[in-house]
Amino acid sequence: MHAIIETGGKQYRVAPGDVIRVEKLAGDIGSEVELAVKAAFKEGGELVSGGKVTGTIVGADRAAKILVFKFKRKKQYKKTIGHRQSYTEVKIGDVVV
Repeated sequence: MHAIIETGGKQYRVAPGDVIRVEKLAGDIGSEVELAVKAAFKEGGELVSGGKVTGTIVGADRAAKILVFKFKRKKQYKKTIGHRQSYTEVKIGDVVV
């Protein structure tokens, strides 16, 4: 059984036991979280409405730095900035339909 969840403005396809990286969630490592379900599917691919997905926070960190370079030709304008996105790793526990 798997489900499609939505968190942080993005959608993820999850099954029990998966570990996914999502946008930063409030909570400590080891705490339980409940994720919003968009759709759930049974073994035969049958679509089921509703459902509940629970998970455990297993880690939280920041991703590798991404450099952003802005440039305008003939104007002597150059600007370099970096960005590190925060994320939370969640291990999917139960997918209840």
